[in-house]
Amino acid sequence: MSKRRRFKQSLSLEERLAQEAERLREQAKQLSPGPEREALLRKARQAETGSHMSEWLRSPGLQAPE
Repeated sequence: MSKRRRFKQSLSLEERLAQEAERLREQAKQLSPGPEREALLRKARQAETGSHMSEWLRSPGLQAPE
């Protein structure tokens, strides 16, 4: 069985997702309107939503169900 390589991330998941969303938006700006641009913008929105959800799940106010 091979060992799995692990990496220590220097940025949080939220930061990495936000950076990815920004990168995708910049890439979409370079394209003319069309399906490829819309796909990049959709991926950017998904990354942004994932960042917000992760932030929300880590928030101290979130309570476990009883």
